[in-house]
Amino acid sequence: MKNLVAVVAIVVSASPLCFAGPYAPPAGQPGSDAIAKDSLLIESWAAAVESVTRGPINVSNPGAGLASFGTPELALGPAEGNAFNVASLGDGGQITLRFAQPIFDGPGADLAVFENSFADTFLELAFVDVSSNGVDFARFPSVSLTHTETPVGSFGSLDATNLYNLAGKYRGGFGTPFDLAEIAGGSPLVDVNQIRFVRITDVVGSINPLYGTRDSQGHFINDPWPTAGSGSGFDLDGVAALHVVPEPASAALLLMVAGCCSLFMQRWRVTRLCRSLKRILPHCR
Repeated sequence: MKNLVAVVAIVVSASPLCFAGPYAPPAGQPGSDAIAKDSLLIESWAAAVESVTRGPINVSNPGAGLASFGTPELALGPAEGNAFNVASLGDGGQITLRFAQPIFDGPGADLAVFENSFADTFLELAFVDVSSNGVDFARFPSVSLTHTETPVGSFGSLDATNLYNLAGKYRGGFGTPFDLAEIAGGSPLVDVNQIRFVRITDVVGSINPLYGTRDSQGHFINDPWPTAGSGSGFDLDGVAALHVVPEPASAALLLMVAGCCSLFMQRWRVTRLCRSLKRILPHCR
């Protein structure tokens, strides 16, 4: 794994890319919507692994076995932003994570998915689905405008501005944001204000119709493929919730505090009024 990281780093650093697509640019650039792993917007992280199905190291070569790098539990809790404490999914592999408190559709992005890429251009991608009950899922619509004339290849580069709603479009330590408003009303079985499950599914970045996967507009998604070794496919570092439904006890406490503040303000207004009318109403205290 370490040797693979070193080789890819050399290849990527030697392949500068001009960002020219219509979508948000890499983390740190003007207009980027990347969510830093230590962002104050983050309210919680995935708390449990509901299910996991590892995909093959290379779907075109079943004899190579399944991806196995990292335990699924490494995808829980805060993202670490390094190349090694992750769960690799393999070609088409998927993992479903559960949150202790539901995510709801608030202003802007509601969750963020973190991969472990060490560069702005070596990007392994994944689809994101969400569910209220763990059975019925809705997928965020995704777009890939990357060319499909030739394969990106194992160590090829991608332009983040050609990617939308695909997890992994940002380097390690920065999450791809997803807005639940985009799937609101899509399914009566998925309540965007009660999301408890997030499923990540690796994109098989082949442009061969036998193996490749397509975005929501029917385009083949061309990303680095095949990726060798036990760490093939999407490498999940963590999933963050940006809007979380308060626990009942917390909600009750907030209501109590709000009520006390309201009562205090009412008493303060009455006292101030009495003072201003003291000469007219000398009996007022």
